[in-house]
Amino acid sequence: MKTTKVDKRGRVVIPKDLREKAKLKEGTTLKITATEKGIVLEPLESIADKYFGAFKVTRWPEDLDEFVVKAMRGWWEQKGSELRSL
Repeated sequence: MKTTKVDKRGRVVIPKDLREKAKLKEGTTLKITATEKGIVLEPLESIADKYFGAFKVTRWPEDLDEFVVKAMRGWWEQKGSELRSL
């Protein structure tokens, strides 16, 4: 069992051995859920890791997750304009 404190900004430090066990690294996105017993933190698989090797890419963007989000937003905006013109 480990203990930690919440600072005045609501931040919590996860001890290194627990981060390693959960395979958490800097920049990992976590899903946070409040339950009756406390708070559950679950790592979310990055889009980059999920689709690694699925496409041939000549130059990778610095932040693939951000790139995919922007691409999907553009796709939805295009679909929305197509639907409005019907």
